[in-house]
Amino acid sequence: MQPEATVNDPACSVDLRPVRYQFATVRGDSYDDNWLVIEGTVATSEGKWSFADPCLLTDEARQVSAWLRGVAAGTVDVTEPDADGELSPDTCFIEPVVAFSLAHRIEGGTQVIRVHLSLEAAPPWQQGEGGPGIYQYGVEVSLDAATLLHAADEWDLPLASLPSR
Repeated sequence: MQPEATVNDPACSVDLRPVRYQFATVRGDSYDDNWLVIEGTVATSEGKWSFADPCLLTDEARQVSAWLRGVAAGTVDVTEPDADGELSPDTCFIEPVVAFSLAHRIEGGTQVIRVHLSLEAAPPWQQGEGGPGIYQYGVEVSLDAATLLHAADEWDLPLASLPSR
């Protein structure tokens, strides 16, 4: 059983990218100095939206491309909803704004990844009271290994200029 909040549609797309530090100047705090603003644009059959939120630390951001490469290599396990239909991502971070899980594999090498979008990243019509809980709104996107590797490389490009400080 798939939770109602998961969107799996061929028209779905999720574009995430690290764009800058939350604070331009070093403040002397290992957390404050390393928060990255992640911009996202999401399209589903339900609608389109975008967000920008300081939701990943520099070290966490580097985990995203490693996870994508692991999915491409077949070393990431599929994450099924639990007995109550609740989703738990296999890659999540301090701020529960974005997270990732492998929804399933399709014969022929296609992987279906689930991008969990909560709080500031959730669609506007799902935010606030009454919306799905943390990690329960997910967008499923089908990608082959080459596309996953390309996505990992594209994710790493801006990170080269955003080292841990």
